[in-house]
Amino acid sequence: MTPDEAKELLGSIDKILQFVSKDSHLPIEHDVKRTLISRDEVNKHLQKEFNEDKGAKRLERSEIVLKKFGLLDQDFHLKPFLLTLLTEQIAGFYDNKTKTVNLLDWVAPEEQKPVMAHELTHALQDQKVNLEKWSDVSMEDVSHNAKEDTQHIQTDEASTARDAVVEGQAMVVFMDYALQPTGKTLASSPELADRLKELGSDTSDSPVLARAPLLLQESLLFPYDEGLSFEDRVLVKAGVDAGFAGVLQNPPASSTEIMHPDAYLAHTPVPVLRLPDIHPLIDAEYAPYDVGVMGELDVKILAELFGGQQMAGALSPEWAGGVYYAAQRKNATPVEKETTASLALLYYSQWKNEDSARSFVRIYEAELPRKYSGLKRRESDEKDGERVYTTNEGDVLISFNGKTVYVGEGFDLALSRKLRDQVMSVQSSGPILSAGVQRMHEPALSLAGDLARFGMMKAALR
Repeated sequence: MTPDEAKELLGSIDKILQFVSKDSHLPIEHDVKRTLISRDEVNKHLQKEFNEDKGAKRLERSEIVLKKFGLLDQDFHLKPFLLTLLTEQIAGFYDNKTKTVNLLDWVAPEEQKPVMAHELTHALQDQKVNLEKWSDVSMEDVSHNAKEDTQHIQTDEASTARDAVVEGQAMVVFMDYALQPTGKTLASSPELADRLKELGSDTSDSPVLARAPLLLQESLLFPYDEGLSFEDRVLVKAGVDAGFAGVLQNPPASSTEIMHPDAYLAHTPVPVLRLPDIHPLIDAEYAPYDVGVMGELDVKILAELFGGQQMAGALSPEWAGGVYYAAQRKNATPVEKETTASLALLYYSQWKNEDSARSFVRIYEAELPRKYSGLKRRESDEKDGERVYTTNEGDVLISFNGKTVYVGEGFDLALSRKLRDQVMSVQSSGPILSAGVQRMHEPALSLAGDLARFGMMKAALR
């Protein structure tokens, strides 16, 4: 970029900021700092954020859980791939720590102005609610007792649902800015958001993203695609003030509300399944590792990965709640602790009908040969509604009962049955929990939120 181009680009910020404020009804409280940065500076920024950001540390820990579920291949190395992916994808970013919009000195000004509208939306959101505090309501510590387990589960998805709000609002302004020559806005032409969603994202100029696992592709784009659809629906139904300031003041708490905005608008409670006090059964041999929900986005990715897009589209809306708990063997060696062999996992899910529960069992069971070696079914050990397997990482129990599915992986069969019975016994007692305002991490949404915080991604630009 020439000096004159740089001057013109930086000078256009105030005008674009005025557009953003008018479009979103978010007030300008003060000027926004701005700077041009080089490729090297972007790379240094990513390296620094990736090494220091709490979300990056969570990513490292969650890698083994993602592999245990089969969402990532065993030989996949998450951290170096994510760094390469982010380096490819970054299109500009607002730093809510320094309160600065960062623009790229190697991209033509006209290409960056719509991106600037997107990032300046973040600046006004920040002035409205303090994004650093508002977005990061996560719980960092591993839970060690039943009370902490319940708190993590009840509050699991909220942070990344908020990230979808932040990015969805910014995508609305991004589109409105680009639509200026036509005289249209997203609110006046809501069919545009549906059309973009049907088209999907273009990865033709994103070779790293194109070869990324499905989990990363879905996670990277979720805040932009689903966040845009969510905001589009709220804008159409309730207006600009409700779609921007209103959602910031009363944000959704789950992926279900993002994927089904009418549920958010109707204030429909989001059910959260219960986890009993399983610690007396497992704490002698296992250390707590992770606990949370398997939300609708996770089910969609699992179903697509294991059964294809058609299955994912049919099955994920039938999900009616899911909870998981991962524990690590205390006697695992340091080398084993870096692998799924050290983990035992339970996953309990409910479905809206028996056919959907049966379909989930079928696709989950069919995926076991890809996850484990030495897989052998033990029909002689099975009881009604059970599938029992021997694997190189211990016993696997899949239990189907009406609209419910229990999966135990790595626990011995007798213990897995005890855990299943305890989990099932508490679901019908007491009031249904509702999603709250924090989260530890939930597999796909954890990635979605953490990746979104690094800046706007090129793939979201279509």
